[in-house]
Amino acid sequence: MTDFGDLRRSRALLVAIALVVIAVDQVTKVWAVDRLTGDVIDVAGSLRFRLIRNFGSAFGIGGGLGRWLGLLVIAIVLGVLWWARSMTDRRLLALLGLVVGGAIGNLIDRIVRAEDGILSGGVVDFIDLQWWPVFNVADMAVVVGTAGLALMIWRGQVFADDEHHEQQSGTSADGAPNGLSG
Repeated sequence: MTDFGDLRRSRALLVAIALVVIAVDQVTKVWAVDRLTGDVIDVAGSLRFRLIRNFGSAFGIGGGLGRWLGLLVIAIVLGVLWWARSMTDRRLLALLGLVVGGAIGNLIDRIVRAEDGILSGGVVDFIDLQWWPVFNVADMAVVVGTAGLALMIWRGQVFADDEHHEQQSGTSADGAPNGLSG
């Protein structure tokens, strides 16, 4: 039997992590736009802060596809939230919170920094290692969350709870009694 209190707490974890990522991402981007316009700050070694706007996807690929990428991100975020609605694995939900928060952080840039219609804004990137494409906090959250999810999938830990739930409830993931799903 599902404890709805656990489900609510689990969803709250995903939302809380996503909100923290969005907040940190947006605060650092406001700082970058204010402080780095026309300036570069050398931090340590090859690390420096340098403002660029990315109108494409990761690594600047697909520069003219910003609007379509924005729509794709909206669909992916909605899909992830739908997928996560009955999850209880806190590790998985935390990783999904990183991905959702990072995706929304960059989506906010496409919306609020748009000058040529909806979703046309460039994503603010400012962390420059000089040997890797320039990125931001949202990008880091997406990469860490996705890498963690990939590791959990590789280790067979993602769907283990679903199988346990099916055994306990007597139904498969599609709602059919065990042994009768198609």
